[in-house]
Amino acid sequence: MKMLLPVDGSEISLAAVRFAVRLVREGWRATAVLANVQEPASLYELLVAHDAEVLEQISTDAGLHAMAQAEALLQQAGIPYEREVGKGDPAHTLLDIVERHGCDLVLMGARGSGTLRSALLGSVSHEVLHAAGVPVMIVKPQDD
Repeated sequence: MKMLLPVDGSEISLAAVRFAVRLVREGWRATAVLANVQEPASLYELLVAHDAEVLEQISTDAGLHAMAQAEALLQQAGIPYEREVGKGDPAHTLLDIVERHGCDLVLMGARGSGTLRSALLGSVSHEVLHAAGVPVMIVKPQDD
């Protein structure tokens, strides 16, 4: 089984990765695709930077940084994984990644560190849950 694990660096996205690790330790045979989605550069950023390649590298670096802790968890557990930093609308980009990588399951946090736009239009997890062609497992935040 191949699981998509969207991560944004938030604690709830890491909790979803920890849950995936627990499932594998309890007997699931699975590999993972770690994914992070970066928003496209704003018009202001494009005007100030003058170099699309620099903005692309900054975006990629930010995505890799957001996935670093999740990667460490998967490496410690010995779970094979791929990773992808996407760009665009988070829900649609994640759905594209599911298809491109042939994922059988999406395992994600209920809410992460999304933008105000995401809050106004509905959460990414809600959109993925309703639009994905594969099962979606939502990890809810723990009550402290």
